[in-house]
Amino acid sequence: MASGTYSELRSKFLAFAVPVRTADEAMDWVERYQKDYYDARHVCWAYRLGADGQEYRSNDNGEPSGTAGKPILGQIVSHNVSDVLVVVVRYFGGVKLGTSGLIVAYRTAANEALTAANKTQRLVEQQMTLTFTYDHMNLVMRMVKDLSPRILSQDYTDNGSVVMRISIRLSYVERIHSYFIINGQSVVRIEMDYYL
Repeated sequence: MASGTYSELRSKFLAFAVPVRTADEAMDWVERYQKDYYDARHVCWAYRLGADGQEYRSNDNGEPSGTAGKPILGQIVSHNVSDVLVVVVRYFGGVKLGTSGLIVAYRTAANEALTAANKTQRLVEQQMTLTFTYDHMNLVMRMVKDLSPRILSQDYTDNGSVVMRISIRLSYVERIHSYFIINGQSVVRIEMDYYL
């Protein structure tokens, strides 16, 4: 979590950047800030989620449309981050800032919080289950050596099969199939699980 502040014409803007993984978690944080800063004029926010930032939402919380939530979201995009919520709390100073003044204020406050935040990079992984016979263990182990997936479990069945659960970088998923083709057919059954 990180914070930043910005002041303009006696209005004070307090910004907070919070790591979140789901929309529900983001909304829980919004609710918390609304309770903590119940005496503020506005509690505006935006979040962006997912590996590609494909899920996002923003809210002006009573400010003129597009003057708070969108500038906050714009800073999240500009910083090229995801899985984050930015909340900006405004204490009104008695002087109206106008549309452009509000946009600058919310954008600047959000930027302050995001600049102060410690950012971590996460790899997006795909979990999958590989099922193969003992005869093809060398093929699978060559893939493990080359692509370095995390082996989550490995079970040997009575019928001569091996069931291996792995988690592999999403960018390697297409390459994995090429390791198991013999005479035009895959000798390993691959079942995709889910993204991490």
